[in-house]
Amino acid sequence: MIGMKKYSREYIDACRSRIEQDLKTYKKLIAATKNQGATRKSQPDSAIETFDASYFNNMVLLTDSFFVHRLRNVEGKDGNPLNEVRVMCNSMLHNKNIMSADKTIKLSPAKSVLKDQVGDEIALNEAEFLRIFKAFFAEIEAKYS
Repeated sequence: MIGMKKYSREYIDACRSRIEQDLKTYKKLIAATKNQGATRKSQPDSAIETFDASYFNNMVLLTDSFFVHRLRNVEGKDGNPLNEVRVMCNSMLHNKNIMSADKTIKLSPAKSVLKDQVGDEIALNEAEFLRIFKAFFAEIEAKYS
């Protein structure tokens, strides 16, 4: 596929909808797990936390993959949410979930959505994923639609 300067509104909406549907499925699973744990008098919370990090890290990878062919000159290199997701994905895939630097992107932890610093473990929870998901799609819409 060639580099993309624009994505259609239909494509962007379909990608957002797919992720939102996955989030609804996640919420049903968590609710069922907590209900089952309550009836068995067990503690499912630690298992859920472990699952969350893997699940939401993978959701970031999925989010990025929908727009993996976005042109970098449109994306910019100023530390925006698209840059943040790009750096996170590269860190997850190539640095064992440890945030690494990208010398081509000016990503400032203080100005970033999730405030991750080089060396931090990437282990997202639901709230963190929702913040980066919303910021990512807002930036996609602003620059690529």
